[in-house]
Amino acid sequence: MPRTYQEELKFIERVDDYSFRIKKEFQPNMLVEGEFFANSRLQYLMFDELKNHCRNTGQGGFLPAVKQIANVAALPGIVKRSIALPDVHSGYGFAIGNMAAFDMDNPEAILSPGGVGFDINCGVRLLRTNLFEKDVQPVKEQLTQTLFNHIPVGVGSKGMIPMNARDLEEALEMGMDWSLREGYIWAEDKEHCEEYGRMLQADPTKVSARAKKRGLPQLGTLGAGNHYAEIQVVDEIYNKQAAKRMGIDEAGQVCVMIHCGSRGLGHQVATDALTEMERAMKRDNIQVNDRQLACARINSEEGQNYLKSMAAAANYAWVNRSSMTFLCRQAFAKIFHSTPDDLDMHMIYDVSHNIAKIEQHMLDGKLKTLMMHRKGATRAFPPNHPLIPVDYQLTGQPVLIGGTMGTCSYVLTGTEKGMQRTFGTTCHGAGRAYSRAKSRRNLDYMTVLDNLKEKGISIRVASPKLVMEEAPESYKNVTDVVNTCHGAGISDKCIKLRPIAVIKG
Repeated sequence: MPRTYQEELKFIERVDDYSFRIKKEFQPNMLVEGEFFANSRLQYLMFDELKNHCRNTGQGGFLPAVKQIANVAALPGIVKRSIALPDVHSGYGFAIGNMAAFDMDNPEAILSPGGVGFDINCGVRLLRTNLFEKDVQPVKEQLTQTLFNHIPVGVGSKGMIPMNARDLEEALEMGMDWSLREGYIWAEDKEHCEEYGRMLQADPTKVSARAKKRGLPQLGTLGAGNHYAEIQVVDEIYNKQAAKRMGIDEAGQVCVMIHCGSRGLGHQVATDALTEMERAMKRDNIQVNDRQLACARINSEEGQNYLKSMAAAANYAWVNRSSMTFLCRQAFAKIFHSTPDDLDMHMIYDVSHNIAKIEQHMLDGKLKTLMMHRKGATRAFPPNHPLIPVDYQLTGQPVLIGGTMGTCSYVLTGTEKGMQRTFGTTCHGAGRAYSRAKSRRNLDYMTVLDNLKEKGISIRVASPKLVMEEAPESYKNVTDVVNTCHGAGISDKCIKLRPIAVIKG
């Protein structure tokens, strides 16, 4: 007999102003508790989703996010808690915005593609310039069009970066080392990238021919959905010392943000792995609460195959963002009759928010090796951590939080409290409030485009009728999300950016 909404609420309790605890009895077989972060406005969306689920039990669609967080807490080998960040919303298997860690010393511990997502290593990259808004405004439309011409966008778009089958094999294995060798990036770009732009576990032989066929023509393309390239202006600086380390000196400075992932290749890698893992679950008798949480033991053949193919797809995504970085630098150089170097187009940082990685963390006073799943969640390591660049040792790792189309974005920094509470993890963006279908039903694309123009934002979009899905109204308020992370102490606000031009698929 399904529980009523009021009965469900008995298993969820507030911990503090910014977080809630999900008790072990909420879903069957929970091994640890769940936790989600939300302020007073964001919590309404979480509870309203649960209420609608209780009212409409038996109907299709994803489970509400709180149920998905709890189902992850029942996966074999999970430690501490199943943690959801303030931008959490329902997804395939894991909720988007859900982080979970699994003990590598536990032979039962699993690896799940649902905990990474279909767009493997979807992530954000931020470039700075020495330009200011007053320099860009006179040529803004021309610059936007040039960027749109340089960077292929839209569903099925094909790249301008020349690549054959052998190049693809090397890119899958080498990541940004391939981009550096081919002359598409600067040597220091690698230093300012998570994992230095290369996952060493990558094995291109574990990537299917179908995945490679999908990925070969798409390198250096933005794709569609919530992916974008934006010209942004520094709106506010909250931490001048940290911002200065990033090369941001004052408000009005122009930056470029690129948000994209591994395109069709990553999607195919995830699809292939899910098929393999369903067989592994039957063989090893792995029980899960939701079949979308298909998984395999980390050290099984299927688990290792996925880890190696996922790492190759992650490398592809870094090469993809690097190729667009090259195209973006060329576009700016063309419009301003200069060179990318003279325009100081250095990379501030590149972070992933859909990935699984092996990391070491302190757990109950002991150093443990864990398989971290971050889906719609961003690594946020604190000052003095050995895995962040020398430039940011005193400030903490930069964390790039992309807003929705036409709204602000943020740069945060990692904290020691976040390391202890969320394994050095924070939010990744605004997080959807409404499904794509509901957005298409309720919004008019001309109204969305007109609102952007009223804000003085230039826009180039390959599929205008798809912009309703990405309208600000379809998402949570990114400022609420960021303020919740800041208030909870799991990351600190550093810089606020506002868009003046948007390029989308």
